[in-house]
Amino acid sequence: MSRRSPTNHNKTPEQIAQARVAAQLAADVLTMIGPHIRAGVSTAYLDRLCNEYIVNVQQAIPANVGYGGFPATVCSSVNHVVCHGIPSETQILKDGDIINIDVAVIKDGWFGDTSRMYYVGEPSKAARKLVETTYAAMWAGIRAVKPRATLGDVGFAIQTIAEKAGYSVVLDYCGHGIGTIYHDEPQVAHYGRPGQGVVLKPGMLFTIEPMINAGKAPTRELADGWTVETRDKSLSAQWEHMVLVTETGYEVLTLAPGETGAKAQIPNAVPAGAAV
Repeated sequence: MSRRSPTNHNKTPEQIAQARVAAQLAADVLTMIGPHIRAGVSTAYLDRLCNEYIVNVQQAIPANVGYGGFPATVCSSVNHVVCHGIPSETQILKDGDIINIDVAVIKDGWFGDTSRMYYVGEPSKAARKLVETTYAAMWAGIRAVKPRATLGDVGFAIQTIAEKAGYSVVLDYCGHGIGTIYHDEPQVAHYGRPGQGVVLKPGMLFTIEPMINAGKAPTRELADGWTVETRDKSLSAQWEHMVLVTETGYEVLTLAPGETGAKAQIPNAVPAGAAV
């Protein structure tokens, strides 16, 4: 989803506090939905659960509903779908699937936006490697965030991890600034050259959300105007965090419970029914 407006400014401490609230609400939705992701359920069912939780429990607003005409609360992207998958009653999850759930909420005018990968039952070794490598690539990009670094440093860190594993980085979609605007500047590409691009400053807030394909990078948008899939039908994975540039480095605002960014610990890519 990309409806940008160049209004992003470095956030004040008071604004950062509001952003933290919205970000954690979005993260909590993904924690809630994890145990419900299992073989035999539809992606529309998962969407309804997320909507009810946001509206009735969090007392927040589902940001995706109606955004640019999008018809659902979450994007549910299964297997070779790269992003923006529309939940459907007829799309039934099966054992071995991998799925990305991407959610955004609005609380007191502030947006929270995050996504995670989940396993449906037991994934193949190839699928697990892709999901774990994409997670590692996202964190490599996050760790490149610090004052006076550049977005080229961030993209280069992500691209290096992905391509070393034999994967490709999706070029058509990127991360974005966020705050009281859903998709704001700067655009955060997941590839790049060290030292190039926007220079990072404390108070900047944006998403890092690499989409990594097991095959080639090209994608295509389906006739529904939203769903994006790999052209070669290879598997694709995506993770997304909201990241704040601090005086000394970074702060991730959308962490899952117990998440550290360690390569061996991925608490949010979970087999169906496992504890989150």
